[in-house]
Amino acid sequence: MRKERGIHMYEFTNDCLIGIKEIDDEHARLFKMVNDAIAMRNELDDITPVANNLIANLKDYAATHFAHEEAYMESINDPELALQKKEHAAFTKKVNEFQLDNSSNEAAKASFNNCISYLVRWLYRHILSNDMMIGKMCPVSAESTEETENSLFAFTDKYKTGIELVDDEHRRLFEIIDQTYTLIHDDFAHDKYDQIMHLLEQLKDYTEFHFNDEEELMERIGYPDINSQKKAHSAFIEKLVNIDIHDLDAMDDNQQQYLLDLVNFLVTWLSNHILGADKKIGEYMAANNIS
Repeated sequence: MRKERGIHMYEFTNDCLIGIKEIDDEHARLFKMVNDAIAMRNELDDITPVANNLIANLKDYAATHFAHEEAYMESINDPELALQKKEHAAFTKKVNEFQLDNSSNEAAKASFNNCISYLVRWLYRHILSNDMMIGKMCPVSAESTEETENSLFAFTDKYKTGIELVDDEHRRLFEIIDQTYTLIHDDFAHDKYDQIMHLLEQLKDYTEFHFNDEEELMERIGYPDINSQKKAHSAFIEKLVNIDIHDLDAMDDNQQQYLLDLVNFLVTWLSNHILGADKKIGEYMAANNIS
């Protein structure tokens, strides 16, 4: 977030780019729409027309954007399409339910600010946790060869950042994911519900522990891209929490598919994050002779 003439503005930064031009362009326009409304709010005494105009535009534009995003995901058989549709529907419902408090000008401004805050938090989280994974999640097949399975869950040299603490914790995350995959194919564990819940808690707790260590390290060395890392970490944790509590009854009915989807997401996100973000921390430390 930046300030422009004393006004808080929200930036669409490079860490929000998912690499699909049409979707990136539409995300950027959504941020511009919010910022334009903020600028107008500060120029007018009565914000009612600004708020109503923003909500109307958001309803129309989000519907168009969501349709484009879902059509693209459907065209590539993205396994996250169903979850994406639910997230889009929840956002649309929230926007449709918004009511401006017109009891006073101050109340109107407060409710408008709450709406803006929700919109921006949702956009950042959704882009960094959901949209960032579009096109990157190839279904994990039960018919995978042994060689493919081993390479999928092995913490190999390509993932090493050169930072012992970070590498050790990444290795542990891979081990937990491997336990998940093993559980999927355990034919003797017919009721896996309790084990799934335990595994989800273990994953969430250890991931939070790891992210805290990683962020403390970045703070200590003055890592310049720490804010992007923190946003990605927060989005991933929220994703894990949502998976943990989302449709538990449905999950219990189809544990096998749920676990396959979970493994798919975890492996893909962790691999992409280490290779695309965490290795840069090690490179920064090496370039600046930091140990």
